Amino acid sequence: MINKSLSITLLAAAALAACSSTPLTPPPAPATSPQMLPPPPAAPAQSTVATVTLDPLDDPKSTLAGRSVYFAYDDFSIDSKYQPLVQAHGQYLQSHGVVQIRVEGNTDERGSREYNLSLGDKRAQIVAKQLELMGAKAAQIEAVSYGEERPKAEGHDESAWAENRRADIRYVKR
Repeated sequence: MINKSLSITLLAAAALAACSSTPLTPPPAPATSPQMLPPPPAAPAQSTVATVTLDPLDDPKSTLAGRSVYFAYDDFSIDSKYQPLVQAHGQYLQSHGVVQIRVEGNTDERGSREYNLSLGDKRAQIVAKQLELMGAKAAQIEAVSYGEERPKAEGHDESAWAENRRADIRYVKR
């Protein structure tokens, strides 16, 4: 009977050992031939971001973004606060000899048509002359007057008139 008890005990121990949760070690990897080697690690990815150079004429933060010189009532002298703007455009034109511009003189609605055309012309001419003094060539600049014909603001008060008393610098696409 002891043999029978011992046999049952050994049988139970063997069964429990078979249910053991001891992890099995994986078999060793087979030797690989040179054709079966994994690919080498990839080289670090190179950036595909292109560097874009923004033309200063298109940069809203550039002084060249400003294209209008404003004038006092019945006046065609350039206020000192517009000198940096005129200087920047003059220097740009100097360094870009093929670029063409049109300086458009404008006035408010007060005054006769003839007077406003004359005043608009004086405004366009003074800005053109300043651009030349800053380095632009006369051949790059066309000065025209629109008088009161192209208002920027449609009102009939001082704030609208102040917007309309100006010379606009327009870059001409050819």
